[in-house]
This record gives sequence, C-alpha cells and structure tokens, in this order.
Amino acid sequence: MTPEDKSDMVQYPVPIQGSEEGYRNPTELKMSQIVLPCHANHRGELSVGQLLKWMDSTACLSAERHAGCSCITASVDDIHFELTIGVGKVVNIIAKVNRAFSSSMEVGILVNCEDLYTDRQWKVCQAFATFVARRTEAGKVQLKQVIPRTQLEQMEYSLAAERRRMRLLHAEIITDLLSSSTAQPGECQEYQDAVPAEQTRVESVELVLPPHTNHQVSTFGGQIMAWMENVATISASRLCNAHPTLRSIDMFHFRGPSHIGDRLVLKSIVNNSFKHSMEVGVCAEAYQGREPLRHINSAFMTFEVLDSNWKPRTLLRIRPEPVDGKRRYQEAIARKKIRLDRKYIISCKQTEVPVSVPWDPSNQMYLSYNNVSALKLMDARTNWVLTSEKNNVRLYTLEENHMLRFKVEMHVGVAAEQTFQLLSDLRRRKEWDQHYKECEAIMQVNEEDTLYRVTTPSVSKVGKDNDFILLASRRKPCDSRDPYLIALRSVSLPTHPPTDAYTRGEVLCAGFTIREESGSLTKITYYNQATPGVLPYIATDIVGLSSSFYSSFSACSHFLEQFKIMIVSPVCSNDELFPD
Repeated sequence: MTPEDKSDMVQYPVPIQGSEEGYRNPTELKMSQIVLPCHANHRGELSVGQLLKWMDSTACLSAERHAGCSCITASVDDIHFELTIGVGKVVNIIAKVNRAFSSSMEVGILVNCEDLYTDRQWKVCQAFATFVARRTEAGKVQLKQVIPRTQLEQMEYSLAAERRRMRLLHAEIITDLLSSSTAQPGECQEYQDAVPAEQTRVESVELVLPPHTNHQVSTFGGQIMAWMENVATISASRLCNAHPTLRSIDMFHFRGPSHIGDRLVLKSIVNNSFKHSMEVGVCAEAYQGREPLRHINSAFMTFEVLDSNWKPRTLLRIRPEPVDGKRRYQEAIARKKIRLDRKYIISCKQTEVPVSVPWDPSNQMYLSYNNVSALKLMDARTNWVLTSEKNNVRLYTLEENHMLRFKVEMHVGVAAEQTFQLLSDLRRRKEWDQHYKECEAIMQVNEEDTLYRVTTPSVSKVGKDNDFILLASRRKPCDSRDPYLIALRSVSLPTHPPTDAYTRGEVLCAGFTIREESGSLTKITYYNQATPGVLPYIATDIVGLSSSFYSSFSACSHFLEQFKIMIVSPVCSNDELFPD
C-alpha cells in the first residue's frame, strides 16, 4: 500500500531527537535524499537495496562520530518495511547511538518519507544496527559511555541492553528451534502447479571496486545488503512471474569483512511460498584468486506481490529440491512462525498485545524481551505523581492513555545483589506480601526466566481466590548505570488452564528495579500497570483510603533485613526449584 492510497494517513512525528529546548544528541546525524528515477524500480518505487545503502552509511557515520575512529557494520536487527517510497519523494534518515558497550554500539535508525507538495511525513521503517569500532595501532578501542539526557534517550539506552542480549542469544535459540522443528520433517505437501524450487535459483558475482568501499577500503555493509536484495528479488520474480515487493528482512550478522578486489558470489533461492508471501534465502561469499570461499553473510527476506489495488496476491507454491531443499522448506515454515511471534510480541504496541500471550519455546525469547522492556519503559518515565507517603515509603501514580500505572519506592540497608536474589524467588514473596497466598515454580526455563503459578486471596469475602500464571524474567546490570530487574507478566500455558476453583487474573507489566546507591543502601522500586485483576488490591491506596502498600513494603524491608547476613546462591538450580 502506498501512502497516497491512505486517505486517513496521519503525519508521522520524528521522535528521535531530544525534547529539551536547544538540545541535540551529539551522535545524531541526518541524511535527506530525493528519490530519482535511477533509484527506483519498475513501479517507480525506491529500491530497497538503495535504501539499505543510505541507512548503513548514515548509521556508520553516527557510530564513527561517537567512537572517534573507523567502524564496521556487525549486524542489523529485523527490518519491516511498512510503506514504499515513490519517485519525487524525499527520504529522511536519522541515526543516533543509543548505547555503547566495550567496543560495540547500537545505532537506532529511523526512516520517514516526506511529500514536498503536501508537507506530509510518514514512517517507512525503523532499524537497530550494531557497529564495532576497529582496532587502532594502540590496540582495541574502549568506547566512551553514552549519557542519556531526555526521557526518550533514557528509554532507548535501557532497552539497548535487552536488545543486545537478544542478539547474542538469537543464533543459538533459532538453531535450537529449527533443529527441534525439523527433527521429524515428514513429507512436504504436494501442490498442483507447484513451481520447482531450482527454477528460482540465482547466482551472481560482483567485483568489489573502490566506489563500493568505505574510507577503510572495506565493502560497505549496505552495498552487500543491496547486492543480496537484488538476487533475492530475481528469485522471487521467477516464482511469481511479476515484480515482488520486499516486506521484511530477518536479523542477520556479518560473519567477516570484504575488501577491494574481492569477488562476491551471491546465491539465492525461494525456500518456501505461502498464500500471500514467500521466503527467499540468500547468501554472500567472497574470494580472491584461488582462495576458498569465505562466508560473508546470509539473510532471509520475505516478499509479497501486490495487485493493481495494492493488495497481496495469491502465490504459486514451491516444490522443494530433494534433501537440502526439503530441509530449507521445513525450516522456512518454522521461521515464519518465529517471525510472526517476533512481530506480534515485539513490534506491536503494548496495548495491542493480549495480556496473557501463550508461552512456548518458540516465542520464549521474545516474551522475555517484551517482559523486561515493558518494565524498563515504565522505569524511564519521569512524569509520576506522588500520591501518598508514609515513613519514606512512597506511592506514585501515572494515568496516561486510559491506563493507570503505579509505583512504590523505598530504601533498604541491604546490598543490591542480595536484595535481587531474595526478591527474584517469587516462592518467598508470601513471607512478606499479604497478597501472595501460594506460589509454585512450574518451570525454570533458563537461569533468567521462570514460570510460576501464584494464588491470591479474594478482595471480597464471598469471591473466589485468584490465580495467575506469571513469567518472571530477572536481569543483572549490564554496567553500573543499570539496575537489577525482576519483570513479571502473565502468560497462558495449556498445562495450567483456568479452573472453576479460581478466578484467573492477569498481569500486563509489573516488577522491581533494584539500584545500589552505596555499599549497603539500596533503592527498591516496584511497578505495576494496573489491570482489572490487579486494581482491586491497590484501589483504596490510590484514592487515599488506606495505606496497605506501606504495610506490605515495610514487611518487605523487614524480610530483607532479616536475611542480609546470609549468603544467597546467585541462581536457583533445577534441583532447588523442582525437588524429587
């Protein structure tokens, strides 16, 4: 769909800049390009390959501004292209460094389109790229920290640590999921008029010349992505005998560099086609002279074919090649589910995702990311209103977009790490929280994520008790600026359906942030985004009719003080959670 066909198009604000008057992020860079016919495809739309080159160049310059030295593209997260860009429109690309780690940094990229005649702007895509500072003669570069100044910068800074964690785990988790889903692949479904996959195979070679390289004589990451997009588009075209539209690119990593004089061999094939989309796998390999091929990059791209009304067209199905073709066919099915989970859980606005998303191993990583990110977003907000205070235990509220959030804040004389260990085991919460009646650990997914079933007493004397199925995600600080985190959200499990004995409650976002303010003084903040299942427990406190919040958190303080001299194991083992 093009923006011209959307009569209700809303102008898209550019939120990447700081909100303080006169302030501009020192790493922020902008690129504006007018789309000329030489940049466009057959439909008069900007080639995605050209857009990727512009995005990579802008992001690289932003990274180098922060690093003060040369940088290379290490990876790019999923990119979903919401709309296309026509000839004559202006592409505005804004990039800034969200967070720096030791020698790598995350750069946020926002692309919007501008119509010069109507003064409208709309979002095209958003991306997060990781850049690595190149070694200097003195050795490895140690990047300086990014200091967030605005609320938005604080949000992105905090979320960058969680996105980094997901990138580091991504390849391993995807491999495990694909292995389990293809262990018993079965027979590929036969379709009438199916197109043989080998008919979509494309191989092309490119010679890396000086115009394709950056100031470090390494091939631009954006240039490699553009070449990959070109061969993938040809493969997709051979299936549909039409001109396809690229909708998304899965997260990918650059496995090695490429330089002037390299021959880049680009190979692509349609792995599978579905009703309205197809997945094309593409890889890039490099060599010079008679040396063996070096694997540079692999990517999976999803295409659609639009009809004259800009609606997705029904596609022909694929007949996979024997052996490897059948494996790729099955893996494409698994990746489609993973893509849908990722888009559904991460890309949607929080209010658009049902509270209790079904949990299973394929979406665990994304649910955990969503869980922690939601808590970090609440923690980064600055417009909380103090509602009540008693003996330095403070209750704050925030009403925004028809949603009520509250937080409770206090200090304890217990080390932050020990506080984190005690509070992250929900089975012990009933020792201080009157709202926790029973808590059982259902499953320890890994060292950082555990599933619990919690029961709470009814607010009314005649009502049934409530039960909750919670995903608890715990995180240690990435560096000294981060707090310890314990994030909670509801999920649904087929093994624990709602029963007549309890009223099933739901938690959208709750949890603790734990900050060390000195060696023995720790600040604890509890957050909750009030849902109908949670609100009755706090309603009287919010309107000032009671101070039960003070009683609960005073009990929490006494609980922590009681155990502050004990040595707490950093991680509960499976045997501790699930004894025989």
